[in-house]
Amino acid sequence: MKKSKLEAAETRERIVKTAAAEFCRNGIRSTGICELMAAAGLTHGGFYGHFVSKDQLVAEACGVGMDSIVERVSAAAREPGGKGSLAAIAASYLAREHRDDPAGGCPLAGLGSELVRSSEDTRAEASGGFMELVEIVAAQFGGVGRRTAKEKALVAVSAMIGAVTMSRIVQDPGLSDAILKQTEIYLLQL
Repeated sequence: MKKSKLEAAETRERIVKTAAAEFCRNGIRSTGICELMAAAGLTHGGFYGHFVSKDQLVAEACGVGMDSIVERVSAAAREPGGKGSLAAIAASYLAREHRDDPAGGCPLAGLGSELVRSSEDTRAEASGGFMELVEIVAAQFGGVGRRTAKEKALVAVSAMIGAVTMSRIVQDPGLSDAILKQTEIYLLQL
């Protein structure tokens, strides 16, 4: 029996969301189509009914992952309660929970070295998401001109991505925590 257009769209969305998590968890190259489709609760035979290639799926999954982290950072920037928005953003992004959940985390921190070698479409998704993060952070720098705010935001976002990446790489848990904490302290001095 043929699926309805709605069912096909829902299945495609499930594959893309699963791919976003699996790529961040295991890496793009280490995640095969068979494993990915199984994680989505499907057989690998249906993959090409939804996608022309793995590269197409990688680009769409990167876009979904970037949308998710942009929403997380936007929500932190709107956090009520008197906590400065930059402080809330840094605390959210540099949290142990983010570090310890690559599958639900930022694709830039989880896949940076692989994204460099990805298709133009994937790199465009990653670049666009990065610039959205920069714009959100730049909006937190009041009292300085637009250019200065953007320059500071470029440093802040790059530092946060690098800090999460390095905190995942190092083997010493104390050093991992220190990387996150010291980056947060530094950002609040900007």
